[in-house]
Amino acid sequence: MTATLGTTSTTKTPDLGPAVELVSKEEGHRQPLAPEFVSAEDFSPLEVAYDFGRVRREDIEAGPKNIWRYKKLLPVPSNVEEIPNTEPGATRLVRADRLAKALGVKKVWVKDDTGNPTHSFKDRVVAVALAAAREFGFDVLACPSTGNLANAVAAAAARAGWRSVVLIPKTLERAKILTTAVYDGDLIAVDGNYDDVNRLATQLAAEQESWAFVNVNVRPYYSEGSKTLAFEVAEQLGWRLPSQIVVPIASGSQLTKVDKGFREFGQLGLVDETPYKVFGAQATGCSPVSAAFRAGHDVVQPVKPDTIARSLAIGNPADGPYVLDVVKRTGGAIEDVTDEEVVEGIRLLARTEGIFTETAGGVTVATAKKLIETGKLDPDEEIVLLITGDGLKTLDAIEDRVGPKATVSASADAVREALGI
Repeated sequence: MTATLGTTSTTKTPDLGPAVELVSKEEGHRQPLAPEFVSAEDFSPLEVAYDFGRVRREDIEAGPKNIWRYKKLLPVPSNVEEIPNTEPGATRLVRADRLAKALGVKKVWVKDDTGNPTHSFKDRVVAVALAAAREFGFDVLACPSTGNLANAVAAAAARAGWRSVVLIPKTLERAKILTTAVYDGDLIAVDGNYDDVNRLATQLAAEQESWAFVNVNVRPYYSEGSKTLAFEVAEQLGWRLPSQIVVPIASGSQLTKVDKGFREFGQLGLVDETPYKVFGAQATGCSPVSAAFRAGHDVVQPVKPDTIARSLAIGNPADGPYVLDVVKRTGGAIEDVTDEEVVEGIRLLARTEGIFTETAGGVTVATAKKLIETGKLDPDEEIVLLITGDGLKTLDAIEDRVGPKATVSASADAVREALGI
């Protein structure tokens, strides 16, 4: 299946920087840059191919303090930073010594992407998608979403002066609904799960020629934004690759693009091509990739999601098979954790490092703990955890688990008694 624009929108040659063509993941069929996401030749996903030329560390370091410092490695216009956008990226990499001690390992780093404009990594991918969509002549930014993407699309469209159309499952967390609706775009709640919403979006993308569905018809460009997580981690580590990294899995695109980012940095000589292992994290209530890995399968069997980690609740992940390829090639593993473990992961990160993550981050932390306990993560090698969203988005997950230690009268004696001092 392909989704393309009408002829009136394709007369302009797009300025997408170093991007030169699209290539199919399965058989390597090549085709011109276009708003298409599936190869007509082998029906596999398309991804962007580049001619990078020379890219130097000093050029990157001289760039802006956001993802556009890596524009020479992304499918975006050469002047992308001059056009109104949300300027995501440059989030902190925290050395998490107290978490490391709690987990019984030598060193842990937390890539804290809660500091993005709408408090999740989705601002990265949407910024790249919007830049490409503008070049292709679209004027409406749209998406199906499990929440974080809805926030990012609505905000990016508002900043750019575009209309947004966002489709969400009606059961989405209330906080994510409100933090999308506030931007006053067209927010549509659908009676169904994310896979139902995604099918609807694919149909609309083929019908509405001026709509750029960021994770459908401009998906090859959108997904490249996740590489910036890898770029930042490597740069923040002093221009080197981590030995182990744990990535949450929804569609699977983020994990595959983190791997792609590491490989591109190595191929360009920006870092030494040292070995690294990629680990995947899922919630047990939506763990088709973990199940396939455990069974030794190369295909992923779709499931019906049932988990509090709604931002990861994609029962038929588009990039699932490619996640398996990356994890196996790098010597990593994929594991899943229960909702109870997810909540404990949220609380563990909060009490040890003062970072409040949403349920997806709870999945990452809890999965790392499980991988350490089962000997799959090496406790003597450093571990990077990707924390991709803010806990304020999923307050319902912990509202019955935390609260005041006591309620007392307004007296010092009552406080002392409650504290046992």
